[in-house]
Amino acid sequence: MKLYDAVVIGGGPAGMTAALYLLRAGVKTAMVEKLSPGGQVLMTSEIENYPGFPKGLQGWELADKFAAHLEEYPLERINDEVRAMEPNGDGHVLKVGEEDVKAKAVVLATGCRYRKLNVPGEDRLLGRGVSYCALCDGNFFRGRDVAVIGGGNSALEEALYLARICGKVHLIHRREAFRGQIIYQQKCFDHENIDIIRSTVVDEIVGETDVESLTLRNVASGESSSLKVDAAFIFVGFEPIIDFVPETVNRDRNGIVTDVEMRTNIPGLFAAGDIRSKLCRQVASAVGDGATAANSAFAYLEQLG
Repeated sequence: MKLYDAVVIGGGPAGMTAALYLLRAGVKTAMVEKLSPGGQVLMTSEIENYPGFPKGLQGWELADKFAAHLEEYPLERINDEVRAMEPNGDGHVLKVGEEDVKAKAVVLATGCRYRKLNVPGEDRLLGRGVSYCALCDGNFFRGRDVAVIGGGNSALEEALYLARICGKVHLIHRREAFRGQIIYQQKCFDHENIDIIRSTVVDEIVGETDVESLTLRNVASGESSSLKVDAAFIFVGFEPIIDFVPETVNRDRNGIVTDVEMRTNIPGLFAAGDIRSKLCRQVASAVGDGATAANSAFAYLEQLG
């Protein structure tokens, strides 16, 4: 069994920041990440609100800068996923792939995954016009009409990205008012390629082998209609990736519950970034969470002696 002072689970902004701070404190640290470091940042076309980059930068560029910073330190990387964990005061045991890993302190930073609409056709047509990543799949629909479903920052940002390359973007939101930042709302309202459809939900994604249309329903009138599109990009929120976390760790529908120092109810177990139950899911807040979690983990390790 491999032994570490600290293990960070997840390689997004929160996880990489936590690992950086722990390594700088001289803590023997491993980071478990089954994919390339970066997390959700890798699926973001352009980041305009991260301090220090007034002209913005691509998501992959920021992820590369985070990863490059870690190259200066003796971080052990484990390219696999955590299948289960047994938290206890003597050390948390993680089932990583087929091996066991033990750590005195663990930082949970696995982030979240996109929520589904859970409507007919969504699963069947996934990869055939149904997508949760405009940056990944938008180019397949260059010059064609698509729909973006959602009303938060992610939906607005992705609608703006798709409007650059697609023919017409139909932005569908179940409420009258959008939840995203005003600056993104105004850009969408003013964009000639974006058609705003309010107070409307998608009841079905229609198509034999590929997306052909959406069945829409106005929530006020109950009237149904059909909208011809070649793709449906869905951004209706997130759900934390906590499948491997035991029920003894406090959580609510939005994620792991922590205090302001990123401590969970289990000694030596911390959480940072989008896996936490919180309202603000931004790169800047994830970085702050990671630094705080690492500081708390270091203080916990110091108490152990």
